[in-house]
Amino acid sequence: MSGPTRSRHNAPATSTRRIAYRTRLGRMVVGDSLGILASSYGARYRAKAQLIFTSPPFPLNRKKRYGNMQGEGYVKWLSSFSHQFKNLLAPSGSLVVELGNAWQSGQPTMSTLALKALLGLLEEGGFHLCQQFVCHNPARLPSPAQWVNVERIRVTDAFTHVWWMAPSARPKADNRRVLRDYSASMLRLLKSQKYNAGSRPSQHHIGAKSFLTNNGGAIRSNVLTFTNTAAADEYQLYCKENDLPRHPARMPGGLAEFFIAFLTEPGDLVVDPFAGSNTTGAAAERLGRKWLSIELNEHYVEGSLGRFPHLLGGRHGNR
Repeated sequence: MSGPTRSRHNAPATSTRRIAYRTRLGRMVVGDSLGILASSYGARYRAKAQLIFTSPPFPLNRKKRYGNMQGEGYVKWLSSFSHQFKNLLAPSGSLVVELGNAWQSGQPTMSTLALKALLGLLEEGGFHLCQQFVCHNPARLPSPAQWVNVERIRVTDAFTHVWWMAPSARPKADNRRVLRDYSASMLRLLKSQKYNAGSRPSQHHIGAKSFLTNNGGAIRSNVLTFTNTAAADEYQLYCKENDLPRHPARMPGGLAEFFIAFLTEPGDLVVDPFAGSNTTGAAAERLGRKWLSIELNEHYVEGSLGRFPHLLGGRHGNR
């Protein structure tokens, strides 16, 4: 997932669009997301999205092919989406944004641009901040390279922040849909029905029956671990076979699936305005959610078709 190309970040938003492909549940639209959401086309989706899940371009120091912005322009650009996002969301809907870390140019110190952009979204849109998540990628390459690999004065930057916001303080959510498997020790406890109840040094009091019910799994924490290391998945093979550029900042599919399962139900609408290789749309499709993805870069859109093998026999629904 990622945003529009660099040359268009500072250009006026336009509602020009093209439907690249569609499935029974969703559609991939080529165009400028801000202009499309503000147009009559975007109006048909207003107050209907249960989840906006996206990873906009990060405010990196070096310009990337996928179109990251730099400096205060990034803050203004991302904040400009706040009202469109709020109009798009259902009253019980959620906005989830992944923001990577940024570094000051030429020195081993971190930038606050991502945090300023987050505050801009919150304040301009009047969103509630529901919870902060950390997405850890243990397979991430060491970076920033100069400070980690060369001078050896920093450690690998191996996580991104994921911010859950909503127009309501109580958006639709159910953590029972994203339980993790019980540990071996918990399974033994459930089998024996015995453990040491009572007070703990943390001043918590554990009741005699607090952990004796099998709820089908353990509640997840807000620290999530996902990797994106597959070298030969359907998407990458399709891009290679058709000489298409692979998106350089693809999000792990498991991250999109987690939030879609947590915050929506089958039939709900999920929107990604910076779709990149359309990780979000593919995850929504697998989970039986309706979806709308928007991406400006036509090459990335064309490659994203590889995530939908059932469409490769013929393109569906152009225009």
